[in-house]
Amino acid sequence: MSPTLALSPVHPLVDAVDLDAPVQAHGLVRRYGDGDAAVEALRGVDLAVPHGQFCAVMGPSGSGKSTLLHHLAGLDTPTAGTVLLDGHDLSSMKDDALTKLRRDRVGFVFQAFNLLSTLSAQENITLPLALAGKKADPAKVEDVLARVGLLERRHHRPYALSGGQQQRVAVARAILAEPAVLFADEPTGNLDSAAGAAVLALLRDAVDALGQTIVMVTHDASAAAVADRVVILADGAIVADLDAPDEPAVVAALREASR
Repeated sequence: MSPTLALSPVHPLVDAVDLDAPVQAHGLVRRYGDGDAAVEALRGVDLAVPHGQFCAVMGPSGSGKSTLLHHLAGLDTPTAGTVLLDGHDLSSMKDDALTKLRRDRVGFVFQAFNLLSTLSAQENITLPLALAGKKADPAKVEDVLARVGLLERRHHRPYALSGGQQQRVAVARAILAEPAVLFADEPTGNLDSAAGAAVLALLRDAVDALGQTIVMVTHDASAAAVADRVVILADGAIVADLDAPDEPAVVAALREASR
C-alpha cells in the first residue's frame, strides 16, 4: 500500500466518530522560547485515536513525535489548543485531578523499564493499583501474567530478569488496570530484535484481545508496521496518515517526510 500524504489536519474533530475517541488533540501548538528564538515543536496538530486502535507515531529526529505523546498523555501543557483524554479536557483540570486521571485511566510503557528493584515482577505489576488504594483481582493478575509469559518468573526481582522480561513486566503493569489509553514511548528501544518483537506482539494482543487503545512513538519502521495506523510528523505537523501500512510503505513515507 502506498502512503497518502496530506497536511494536517488529517482527522478533523468534527467527524462524529472522533467525538467518542479516547485520545483527541485539536489545534495543538507547543512553542518553546520567545520572539525570533521561538521554536514550534507542534504546529496546530489535529488528531483523534478511536477506541481499540493501535496508532504508531513516527517522524524524523526533532519532528515533535515525543512532544506530541507527552501532550496527549497530559505530561506537558500546550501553548495553544486542546487535548481530550478519556473525555476530559486536560486544559481545564487542576494538577491533582490530572494526576488522578493519569493514575486511574492511563497506562505507560517507556524505553526505560521503570521497575522498582526491591519488588518482584508481580509486585511491580500490581503496584499502580496498590498506590491507588485498589486491590488487584487475582484472576486478572493470573491472566496478565500468562499473557506476558511470566507465570514462572512472577516472584523474581528485576535484576533476575532479562531486558525483554522486564519490559514485559512494564506492559503487564500498564494493561492490568485496563486503562482508557496506553502510551508507549520507544518501548523496544533498549531491546534486541527478538525481545522487541515479543513486546510488540504483547501490545498487538492487548489491542486485538482486550480492545486496548495504544499510542506508540517509535523510530523503527518494522515496529510501526505492527500498528493499525501510522501517523508521521515533520516539523511539528502531521504530514502522512497511513492505514494498516506494511514496512516498505512506512519507510517510503518517512523518506518523503525527511526531505
